[in-house]
Amino acid sequence: MHTIGVISDTHGMLRPEALRALEGSELIVHAGDVGSARVLEELGKVAPVVAVRGNTDTGAWTAALPPFETVEVGGVILYVLHNLAELDIDPAAGGFAAVVYGHSHRPAQESRAGVLYFNPGGAGARRFDLPASVGRLTVQDAKIRGEVVILEEGGS
Repeated sequence: MHTIGVISDTHGMLRPEALRALEGSELIVHAGDVGSARVLEELGKVAPVVAVRGNTDTGAWTAALPPFETVEVGGVILYVLHNLAELDIDPAAGGFAAVVYGHSHRPAQESRAGVLYFNPGGAGARRFDLPASVGRLTVQDAKIRGEVVILEEGGS
């Protein structure tokens, strides 16, 4: 069994409860709007990190962040990008098990054509009366399952 921690929309804020929720991950995927290189450094103390650039990620430190990334874990391939509206491939035809994205700050998961579309929600400052959250993907026997972990309830 493989556990992948998923986080997005930190906007430079890394909550202690987010770090605790990601403990035990063998890999952490950050789906953009990181906000600060320090966020990636702190996440890297928990597990190796794969991150993509979000629409608010600017500055020299973001040059190493690609707009999308593919990741293979446990026999499945994930496609990671920040804004789902910018998805320009057919994930099912490409053999992807999941599309991981952020941007909306709204946790979501649904299956389309056998592909899991997974948004962990926003882990930074609360926005739009949504709770702060992260996600967890579990891969076992080449099958993927998602879980949203609410860090705190309520809105701003």
